[in-house]
Amino acid sequence: MASRIVHLELRPRGRGLLDFTEKVAAVVAAGELAEGLCTLFVRHTSASLVVQENADPTVQSDLERFFARLVPDGDRIFEHDAEGPDDMPAHVRAALTATSLGIPFAKKRLLLGTWQGIYLYEHRHAPHTREVVVHLG
Repeated sequence: MASRIVHLELRPRGRGLLDFTEKVAAVVAAGELAEGLCTLFVRHTSASLVVQENADPTVQSDLERFFARLVPDGDRIFEHDAEGPDDMPAHVRAALTATSLGIPFAKKRLLLGTWQGIYLYEHRHAPHTREVVVHLG
């Protein structure tokens, strides 16, 4: 049985969480391996990956309000603002979250909990195209 690498292209519309659980589940279901570890890696420094509740959308809005308080846009403490006032805060947000996740799978199904989903967390305000590498091994 061979490992597999797939590149997913995601297009968040701006800051916030984008659920892409079903795309990852489809990669796992189509793979040769029945069980193993699904590793996800986002190839950007101003976006991240999180496993978060997928049932109540107020979790996402609460998370965003927390990060807005913790790392406000335009904070004068930051020098790096080459791409605008959300530039350095986006890098800090990514550093505080994760650029990679490991999720086990069995019987070609992700072993997520009942209320868990896989999200790209976009930290910039403008729409972007983001790439997530999925490795099954």
